[in-house]
Amino acid sequence: MNAELVDLAESVFSEATDGATDGDGLDVALWGTLVETGLARLTLPEAAGGSGGTFTDAAAVLAAAGAHAARVPLVETDLLGGWLLHAGGLEVPDGVLTAVAGPSALGAEGPAGVDGGRAAGPGAAGGALPGGALARVPWARAAAAIAVLAGDRVVLLEPAAAELTGGRNLADEPRDSVVVRDASAVTAVAPAPPGAADELAQRAALGRSLLLAGAARGALAQSVRYAGERVQFGRPIGRFQAVQQQLAMAAGEVAAAGAAADAAAATADRDGFGTAATALAVAAAKARTSEAAGAVARIAHQVHGAIGFTREHDLRLLTTRLWAWREEDGSDAFWHAELGAWVLAAGPDGLWPLVTGAP
Repeated sequence: MNAELVDLAESVFSEATDGATDGDGLDVALWGTLVETGLARLTLPEAAGGSGGTFTDAAAVLAAAGAHAARVPLVETDLLGGWLLHAGGLEVPDGVLTAVAGPSALGAEGPAGVDGGRAAGPGAAGGALPGGALARVPWARAAAAIAVLAGDRVVLLEPAAAELTGGRNLADEPRDSVVVRDASAVTAVAPAPPGAADELAQRAALGRSLLLAGAARGALAQSVRYAGERVQFGRPIGRFQAVQQQLAMAAGEVAAAGAAADAAAATADRDGFGTAATALAVAAAKARTSEAAGAVARIAHQVHGAIGFTREHDLRLLTTRLWAWREEDGSDAFWHAELGAWVLAAGPDGLWPLVTGAP
């Protein structure tokens, strides 16, 4: 992992302060810094306005963002929205982006007069766009554009021309409902690249895994610090064996989560999406980080006691994210079921090659 990038990411996110947000929940100052440093669109190619970084680079940045509970849509802008638009051959607009897999009706026909941005196919221009509803779209109210994977089409929506209803996850991050009434909200339509649905889901799971690993690390760091500061019965509680044991268990969960997430990013760099190795690594990463999230949050609150549950305490910024993100983009139960299905399909002779990647 690039040590300079790790240092830069830690510096950028550690200097940000929670609460410096606009009405959309976005930390505007931090987002501006991320744009200026090229971290906001790290993995997008330079032709799409990105920095051309790797998923391993993204792992360093997202882990730091998670550890500091940053209120910025990095996964949505870089790994999802920007990628989907660029892969569909559409121009990637400036500003915050988000992406969602929506109803195929949104892409059944392109709106009148819209040029899809690449070789026109059936429905790329002309006709009337059917309406559609998108549920729990991350950061929709802060986005300059929403990339929708609608069946075999990529649809670019302008949020200002759609009907938005505000919603939030447990961590107070925007998860909005978007209703498209007519074609006025659509600015471009293009054919989706092959395998777009699977890759979009895997990219989302990978990004969420990296954020979870970072948030778990941040919760552990806060707990260790508090255990060294909080004095009970004449000594810091961190010197009691029971507390040390709990912190050691949390540290094991954090290490396992980080290793799984980093391995998935490295596999995606090596093999790309659309391969069995990457699909397996991402599934394992999301399952492991989601599982670790519950354990680390529980131990962190046990160590902090009642004070950790108050809204004024910074611990809730991390634990609410752990609880919210472990369910988003596939829970641990969902991804464990996927892993189990792959193992059963591989059979006894295929288990070892599946686990090790050996031929």
